[in-house]
Amino acid sequence: MSTQTWTTHPLTTKRLTLRPWQVDDAQAALEIYGHAEVTRWLSPDMDRVPDLAAMRLLLQQWGAESARLPVPAGRWAIQRNTDDRVIGGAVLLPLPPGDEDLEIGWQLRPDTWGNGYATETTHALAGWAFSQNVQEIFAVVRPGNARAAATVRKNGMHWVGETTKYFGVELQVFRLRAADLDLAAPAALQPPNLSGD
Repeated sequence: MSTQTWTTHPLTTKRLTLRPWQVDDAQAALEIYGHAEVTRWLSPDMDRVPDLAAMRLLLQQWGAESARLPVPAGRWAIQRNTDDRVIGGAVLLPLPPGDEDLEIGWQLRPDTWGNGYATETTHALAGWAFSQNVQEIFAVVRPGNARAAATVRKNGMHWVGETTKYFGVELQVFRLRAADLDLAAPAALQPPNLSGD
């Protein structure tokens, strides 16, 4: 199968390269999106991808979607620079309804959690968005996903409340502005009931 790429802008950090997905990434993508521990937290709801053929089809759909998105929106494969292994995916996508708010998100292989890759990815994507005159970006987190909530707060994102506005499910909403990327900024407000109990 030939390699297909689309127009997502590549980004590089000290340890990672965020680059357009390629159809040839299907096996690596399946190791992320075929994992129930990853997909259970996604919004909108996404079932675990069952096999390689389904993953290839999904990557093709993402490519077609990315080609229609305005800059800076897109979908990226997260590739580790030391071994060129795809370890995750990242997004900057318009949130429904109205596509006025821009969501930042990431999904990593569970065996890479806890290494700071989500933080590094968030800083790269946020920096890219802010360089394109975006004023604020949002992360939406399912209640009970304490790991994601901790990561967005670590990145300077501020909890702004809970809503069912996006995707029709209860979500915690966090906002990031350019000044919030400053690590010296005050700690972000904590949402109530972080455990999801």
